Amino acid sequence: MQDTEQAPEREPADIFLWANNADAYKNELDVEFFLFNKNYTPYSTGFATELNDQIKPLFLYDILGFVQMGAGTGLSVRDFELSDGEENVLLRTDLDKVGRAETLIYVIENQREDIVEFSEEEHEFKRIKGILARFTLKNDRSKTFYVIKSIQQSNVLKGATAWEFKEGKFESFKAEVGLKIPVDNQVLIIGKDIFVFNQSKFEKLFQYEYKKQAIADTRVAEIEKQYKLSFPEGMTLHDLVKDRKKIINKLQKLEVGGVTQEQAIDYADEMQLELMTDDAGAIIIMDGSDLDTFVNLINEDYITSQITGKRYEIKSKKLLDEPEGEPPRGL
Repeated sequence: MQDTEQAPEREPADIFLWANNADAYKNELDVEFFLFNKNYTPYSTGFATELNDQIKPLFLYDILGFVQMGAGTGLSVRDFELSDGEENVLLRTDLDKVGRAETLIYVIENQREDIVEFSEEEHEFKRIKGILARFTLKNDRSKTFYVIKSIQQSNVLKGATAWEFKEGKFESFKAEVGLKIPVDNQVLIIGKDIFVFNQSKFEKLFQYEYKKQAIADTRVAEIEKQYKLSFPEGMTLHDLVKDRKKIINKLQKLEVGGVTQEQAIDYADEMQLELMTDDAGAIIIMDGSDLDTFVNLINEDYITSQITGKRYEIKSKKLLDEPEGEPPRGL
């Protein structure tokens, strides 16, 4: 007989208990820094001992103070996906829901030998998206946590164009890059939980737009019900959609079912598009390019000019009113 028992749901980390404990051993914490770029590739980097007095105030103490003060003022923790802009609420989500953050942490913890040291000559600071501080209690990796901040290029100084003011006069900026560290609390990762102190910066850091993704997931389910599609082994429509921002945006307003399976296939032939079907009549989706073509077809995004005969992909559409004096089509 099939076992129908489900594993118990994981209890989220108690952020208030964590803050009290971390406050007690904060002087025993070691810290490492990593930069990561727009592709979420991490780079190791060090820091001079003269920065020791700034690191924990900038990356840790304000978080601890915010949570501990919140415990006394009614601060509540709410799932990010269920929030609606309430006040005095700290947002939380599961790490495995935010794929880019999960991958970043996995590489740092499990593929350390593959992480190279950041070099301005090789990697360019203008491509850097964020900075991650990895805190670990001496001799106890179970107490590891991560504080992440976004890097705005407006806060970056380049040596070639920057000046520094010293002893009453301007001089050339001698460093390769200067960086003003954001002072606001942004993102904290404890175990399998992400705590979000700044929603907009979190969403930009990890391109996590839950509401858009939720709508896209609904459209994916509708498409799977309406159309017969064929994918390579191990791949699903959801897998292809989740990392394609263009498609996620298009799915927000897509009316599924307006174009039938047969119409989509005929439409592709008419527009001379490379869309194949298998022996069972299912539309074959091999990769993101095929997905783009299919979604454009069912959204009627291809036209042929009646004047020049050229084919176009429509980027945006505005439905026109019926011409005056003519009855609506279909009547």
